[in-house]
Amino acid sequence: MFKTCIIGASGYTGAELALLLQQHSQFDLAALYVSENSHDAHKNIGDLHGFLYEQIDLPLLPLKESDMLALAEEMDAIFLATPHEASHEWMDKLAGKKAVIFDLSGAFRLKDKSVFAQYYGFENTQSAWLQQAVYGLADWHQEQIKQAALVAVPGCYPTASLTALKPLFNAKLLDSQHRPIINAISGVSGAGRKAALNSSFTEVSLQAYGVLGHRHQPEISNYLGTEVIFTPHLGNFKRGILATITVKVAAGVSAEQINQAYQQAYAGNPIVRLRKSWPKIDDVAQTPFCDLFWKFDSQSGYLVITSAIDNLLKGAASQAVQCANLRFGFASQLGLVN
Repeated sequence: MFKTCIIGASGYTGAELALLLQQHSQFDLAALYVSENSHDAHKNIGDLHGFLYEQIDLPLLPLKESDMLALAEEMDAIFLATPHEASHEWMDKLAGKKAVIFDLSGAFRLKDKSVFAQYYGFENTQSAWLQQAVYGLADWHQEQIKQAALVAVPGCYPTASLTALKPLFNAKLLDSQHRPIINAISGVSGAGRKAALNSSFTEVSLQAYGVLGHRHQPEISNYLGTEVIFTPHLGNFKRGILATITVKVAAGVSAEQINQAYQQAYAGNPIVRLRKSWPKIDDVAQTPFCDLFWKFDSQSGYLVITSAIDNLLKGAASQAVQCANLRFGFASQLGLVN
């Protein structure tokens, strides 16, 4: 059994991750931590998140920065479900020791420091770890993840978008003169557990936000290999992401080539499900799956793909577990699907 802990375990993603690790046959969930000044310190996680009541009997321990070096030598894996700034600040104390670090924040996803500063609002000074971090798109970067000391787990919107687009880009089926257009809707849990008026369930209707300036746009573009237009929307539902993506394919591309690209990319993959009809959020909520379906207009050359995931699981916690599985020599889906 590999000894694991979660830092930032009080949030929605941390709670989902705790349950996955608790139920995993190869990982021992040894401890749950929150920041030293957290109001949730010393509370039992089951009292904070009712679905964990009598499932996990662990307190949320306050973690001092002075204890991080010892923690990094004690654990085999540390999961950071922390704000970007915290992951950035603490990385030099945690990484490069015994523990493999799985960071679910955005602090180490973008390699270009100027782009990072533009979209995240602070400078990334952890240059060495920024370059060493492996992007944890678990269904595509398996070999890199297997060797990583630090895995930057992708964002939820990029996971849904890249899973849909990479088979097409890698097979050279996209028209390079037309940017993929991604319209994606997320439930309010994507904004985190902290109360805020603009993500309050009773305030949210259905609206676009971060138009032509959301931090996930450069992440998607960077790891796809071509620029995209990404427009996120916030919907008045709890969890899930539905991304509808419109692309122009290269001249002469056939429906058969498109189908083949997806089959070759995901054949035998139990996490990515190629559907026979348009997926919906209810199909994937509270599951680790990504569901895909597409329709091609051969006359115009336009292709529409829908990608559906649970933002807290495939978009965060279960993908982190996929990465941990790969890193420690297990099948990607272990502990996630039967």
